Amino acid sequence: MKNTLFLLIAFGVAAAAQSADFYLKHGDRVVFYGDSITEQRLYTTIVETYVVTRYPGLDATFVHSGWGGDRVSGGGGGQIDLRLKRDVFAYNPTVMTIMLGMNDGNYSPETDAVDRAFFDGFKHIVESVRSTLPDIRITAIQPSPYDDATRAPNFTAGYNDVMVSFGKWITGYAKQANLNVADLNMPVVAMLKKAGELDRAEAQKILPDRVHPSLSGHIIMAESLLKSWNARADVADVTIDVSSGQPVVKSAEHASVTGLSGDGGLRWTELDDALPLPFVEWQGGWGHGPVALVIRASDVGEALNNEPLRITGLKDGVYTLLIDDEVIGNYNNDRLAQGVNLGLLPTPMEKQAGKVWDLTIAHCDIHNDRWRDVQVPLADLNLAETQATMDAMDTLERAVVAKQRETAKPKPHRFSLTPVS
Repeated sequence: MKNTLFLLIAFGVAAAAQSADFYLKHGDRVVFYGDSITEQRLYTTIVETYVVTRYPGLDATFVHSGWGGDRVSGGGGGQIDLRLKRDVFAYNPTVMTIMLGMNDGNYSPETDAVDRAFFDGFKHIVESVRSTLPDIRITAIQPSPYDDATRAPNFTAGYNDVMVSFGKWITGYAKQANLNVADLNMPVVAMLKKAGELDRAEAQKILPDRVHPSLSGHIIMAESLLKSWNARADVADVTIDVSSGQPVVKSAEHASVTGLSGDGGLRWTELDDALPLPFVEWQGGWGHGPVALVIRASDVGEALNNEPLRITGLKDGVYTLLIDDEVIGNYNNDRLAQGVNLGLLPTPMEKQAGKVWDLTIAHCDIHNDRWRDVQVPLADLNLAETQATMDAMDTLERAVVAKQRETAKPKPHRFSLTPVS
């Protein structure tokens, strides 16, 4: 009986640990598929930047295949079977996300015919993908919202109610079809309502046309997708205690601390396992604009970019924190004991992550130009130069991705904490 109980406990612990693993695996190839909201390449590039910076040793690649106006039946880029063959199957993905629905609802109250077309079309996509790629892992996305939160609905119940209805169907279908599900609707709506309470005019900039989020709204969408993938909240988590008079590293998760010294203030060298997301760059500077409002109106800072530094046991007073001789800020001893989230501050690590973000955007732009300006419009001409041009652009994109991965590698940094005289 004891042995059986031990095995059951061990199995439970192992299962819990396995369930907490990040969804993406080494070598995964991810295709983001959808309509114009995916074509914006914002929630998708945020997710890619997160993966590259939070798991710098994870060799996953990303293709962004959104086309404006698309429905489950296809659209301007061709009928659905053509879209899937050219824009999904050609990349042999191991992971695919599907976000459709905004155009399928016709921006009108829900009807049985609209529902049936969406449900049947979504099933067709999943079944076609699995027929060609049997081992693929699919994340079905509940469609992002139409903004009925900061503005009055256009009709009774509002158009976002149609998106919510589509999302409920997706959840039920996903259980039958064994799909992962990400809700990119309700978390955004909750944030919009809170943002509207804080600053209604600024909140309306989050989805300026009610359909296409600005970068600020895409941050919450990326958070929701990443949460469905069991994304790690912490960048690094370091606690140093000085109560005994001799500084001691009490804990260092996802980081290593060396050279800790208490002479004339605290000094140490820290090498984190990861970089934070570049929240300061996304705000265009600290504390301004809709991104800053979204951070205030949500948990995204702690959920995606938690990088606490705690210094306990300090004497009462105010202290200056420097990293690589750059002043990060002044904090009193109580604030330092509670912890300062470096992930929301303009640190050298955040600036390095900003360069990773720039390279992510660059490789996505190259791919998009190859696809939308060369491959698709010139397909019927059968020019040898077309393939040569695409090959050259693929080579350039691979070089940019290699630079992105190199730039994402964390570096050691010199920390110091000195009392303000």
